[in-house]
Formats: sequence, C-alpha cells, structure tokens
Amino acid sequence: MGKKGKKKDKRSVAHACAPGSAATVAKLPKKKCCVSAPKCNRCPLRMLKEGTLPEGYTVHKRKLVKTKKLKQGKKLAA
Repeated sequence: MGKKGKKKDKRSVAHACAPGSAATVAKLPKKKCCVSAPKCNRCPLRMLKEGTLPEGYTVHKRKLVKTKKLKQGKKLAA
C-alpha cells in the first residue's frame, strides 16, 4: 500500500499574470552554482554579473545567500 499523492486542482492555482497582460515571470536562480563551462541561464554567478539577481540576495562562495543572513553573521563574529 503505497502513498497516493494528492493532485492539485488546476482551477485553484493562482497564475502569475492576469489574462491579456504582457508581464513575464523572472527565473529564480539556483541555490548553488554547478560550475559548468557554458553557464546556465539560472546560474547565480551569471545573474549577479548581469544584475538580474533578485533584491535581497547575493552570491558567497558560489552559493546563493540572503543579504540579511550575511549581515547578521558578520555582526555576531565582530
């Protein structure tokens, strides 16, 4: 007797943009850089360089981190 997954009702899912609008949803970056030679479109390093990284995020040692956590860590170390 395996677990049965619940299917989502498509009518109850909220869509990112209203019908008829031309808004596009930005791709979220990966949590960690995969270090491939041709960088993928969701690479945090590429997004940081292009300036498309979401507000409140930065890259530290090839990993995506929130700037608030980074500031709190430095305050505790000082």
